[in-house]
Amino acid sequence: MTSAFATTSPLRAAEAALAADTAHNDPAVWITRLPDAAILEAALALEAEGPRGRPLWGTSFAVKDNIDIAGLPTTAACPGFRYEPSSTAPVVQRLLDAGALLVGKTNLDQFATGLAGVRSPYGVPRNVFDPSRVPGGSSSGSACAVAAGIVTFALGTDTAGSGRVPAAFGNVVGLKPTIGSFSGRGIVPACRSIETVSVFARSVDEALAVARAAASYDDADPYSRAAPFAHLRRGEDPAHARIAVADTLPECDAPMLAAYARAASLFDTVPSDIAAFLEIARLLYDGPWVAERSAALRGFIAANPDALHPATRTILEAGFSRLSIDAFDAFHRLAACRRFAARLFRSVDALLLPTAPFCPSLDELAADPIGPNSRLGTFTNFVNLCDLAAIAVPAGFGSDGVPVGVTLIGPAWSESRLAGLSDRVHRGLVRTIGASDQPLPPRPGPDAIGPDETPLFCLGAHMSGLPLNHEIRALGGRFVRAAETTAEYRLYALGRRPGLVRVDPGDGASIAGEVWALPTAAIGALLARVPPPLSFGTVQLADGPCLGFLAEAFAVADAPDVSRYGGWRCWLDASTSVTVD
Repeated sequence: MTSAFATTSPLRAAEAALAADTAHNDPAVWITRLPDAAILEAALALEAEGPRGRPLWGTSFAVKDNIDIAGLPTTAACPGFRYEPSSTAPVVQRLLDAGALLVGKTNLDQFATGLAGVRSPYGVPRNVFDPSRVPGGSSSGSACAVAAGIVTFALGTDTAGSGRVPAAFGNVVGLKPTIGSFSGRGIVPACRSIETVSVFARSVDEALAVARAAASYDDADPYSRAAPFAHLRRGEDPAHARIAVADTLPECDAPMLAAYARAASLFDTVPSDIAAFLEIARLLYDGPWVAERSAALRGFIAANPDALHPATRTILEAGFSRLSIDAFDAFHRLAACRRFAARLFRSVDALLLPTAPFCPSLDELAADPIGPNSRLGTFTNFVNLCDLAAIAVPAGFGSDGVPVGVTLIGPAWSESRLAGLSDRVHRGLVRTIGASDQPLPPRPGPDAIGPDETPLFCLGAHMSGLPLNHEIRALGGRFVRAAETTAEYRLYALGRRPGLVRVDPGDGASIAGEVWALPTAAIGALLARVPPPLSFGTVQLADGPCLGFLAEAFAVADAPDVSRYGGWRCWLDASTSVTVD
């Protein structure tokens, strides 16, 4: 598997982190920053050990201070809640085991309740582009640490958008992984049933590399889920991907609308009604999930109400008045919305939305601590509720110099597919990292075919952007490359499906298609869906043999020969008599 990180010296990484922290000079980024000597000592130890095959060796990182690390206090931005954990959260331990270099624990909206980043007694981390604006929350310190160039990546948590909104305001990437793919043990709970650890990074591929190291099934975590396939292997970016875009965008300011239009122009788009998502988004703080937040901290809230930030206290105390009878109404509405999402993602590769509709000022939050914060979740709140994955990426800057971002959203376990699509936006619209003039790291490209994968040559409706591609995606398929056969095939139109038949080399033509990598265990399930006279067989591609779709010769006797078009997609574009619905 290709590494997204250039090999570096742990000592140089430590020295760079310390220098950047000194230059940035914002103590509100941190709740507990490790002493310089401890960071340098850990770096020297890593240096002496050498890489040992560790994918994150010498890579500096920070951790949101609602995640446990043995030897460091956990506060969740509430001094009265502070405790000393005896063990390190498994998700952090996996990163340390992968050779990453810890710098410290970062500030957050208290108890991870908020999207603006201003609800902390430890101060408000400075927005790296405009000190008068909010940094975004709740993972404010983690995003700012990456945006300021102090660390290469950072962990946050995400329930309502806390791993995405601050990424947008810092011109960095925010990966919200599939719920349950990272262990949730050792984390102060917010909404335990829908929250996840998240990743802030400089690029999509660096975020994906961190996720590979961090993700694991944890049998001791009741919300952990075993991945159905290797969902973090990088796929290529298919040119013909279909992307859903919102037909209406409430709450957005002009810079966000302009950035969204630029991002959408990079894709083949399908206008979609997102009203169901917007309705569910409002339920996160108007429905039973507020009570879930309150339940997680009920003993502390009852005993220490004055220890809470005023806005946090207002939200958490409201949870005690929620009624169970109303919760069931919300659950039924959510079930309907999840079904809507499932239908949507059968017809498109991803949904493109703004990450946040605007970036409010500190003065706006001071005048109204609740309203602007609620608006920030317009396009993020529904994602966790609907069990979706998402990658937030930079999408440019407004005329005021403040960054704006967009998010690519897909079903659970779709991170590989989202990576290629979101990287297209990031590299197409923004060329620098955070607040620096540093260029994006080189793109490592797709991962090689794994030993548990089988390459499959698709030449018809299973290709990207066509009606049956969802079958490939649902089985864990990832796009590898465009390809074409050797010049010894004929292509026939069998109604809505193509028929590929091998002929003598002098009578054949090269036929274009796509190679997808499928989990080998899923090949049988796909074969069972292929109706006769189609079947699987060996197809000779220009660069070697590959499993692919073939037709029996008898079936094409009276079928139109469309070989002259060079491929099924070109035939569809040229044909007025064939539909694919």
